[in-house]
Amino acid sequence: MGSKDLVNEILALKRERNAVILAHNYMDYDIQVVADFVGDSYDLALRAMETNAEVIVFAGVRFMAEQAKALNYDRVVLAPEPNAGCTIADALDAETLRRVREEYPGVPVVLYVNSNANVKALADYIVTSSTAVKVVKKLKSDVVIFGPDSNLADYVARMTGKKIIKVPPNGRCIVHGNYTTDMVREARRLHPNARVMIHPESPFEVLQLADFVGSTNQMIDYASRDSSVEFVVGTEIGMLNALRLKVPNKVFHPLTTGPYARCPFMAMVTLEKVRRSLRDLVHRVEIPRSIADAIKDAFERTRRLLEG
Repeated sequence: MGSKDLVNEILALKRERNAVILAHNYMDYDIQVVADFVGDSYDLALRAMETNAEVIVFAGVRFMAEQAKALNYDRVVLAPEPNAGCTIADALDAETLRRVREEYPGVPVVLYVNSNANVKALADYIVTSSTAVKVVKKLKSDVVIFGPDSNLADYVARMTGKKIIKVPPNGRCIVHGNYTTDMVREARRLHPNARVMIHPESPFEVLQLADFVGSTNQMIDYASRDSSVEFVVGTEIGMLNALRLKVPNKVFHPLTTGPYARCPFMAMVTLEKVRRSLRDLVHRVEIPRSIADAIKDAFERTRRLLEG
């Protein structure tokens, strides 16, 4: 089946199933084209809540589909590739987090959204890369338990001046965690007129060399507003698809095209698997209601803190 036929079949299946397709910013270009919404994982889960879709297909990794289920519990949520994990999310298990909470009674637990559902359910607050610093700054406690991403924890500690207890001490992204200062210097040599944007899951010494540090959605906003016409993008290489679709009048270069450019788990999700999800209603994401309620409570607590 050709790509055009595949796209047409997916569009027909969406109408038949009353479905919505959510695609993370890192997805392949063709998936982003057929998606109803493209963005970061939390933003997408919220966008789904605003629709009347009966079926949600989440083109992303497993924790993202779980999150969409938690926030849209009474709808069918499908993961095109249920084995697509995340090295950050899989770095922290619930038992480890329980043990750390017991070691530091009364210390608030702030979890990065890149966490598995049973771990998220133990959080006091759940943050994105764009809200992590804001939330920790607003907390009255000078000590915060933060996980699972070690590099984001370091960034939050530097930006807030608070003591951050990292759990685990070494959780990191298979892409951003391997960025180096040499990569940034080489990118600047190759593209001397470009602004350098880097995701805060990267090591702090790399972030120090950036013109802009932010989430994937923040990168889109920055590139749209900044007067520069050329950018180096220090995040997963699929992000170039989102930038070229949403900011078509500017030029984007990947920080690296080496072995750490593409997340192997994101790459597991294909247009064919999205079609199969819609056609066969697979693979259904199921989490206990108690887990979903705890996640929703943590998100709501975070929202109130940010708005207070």
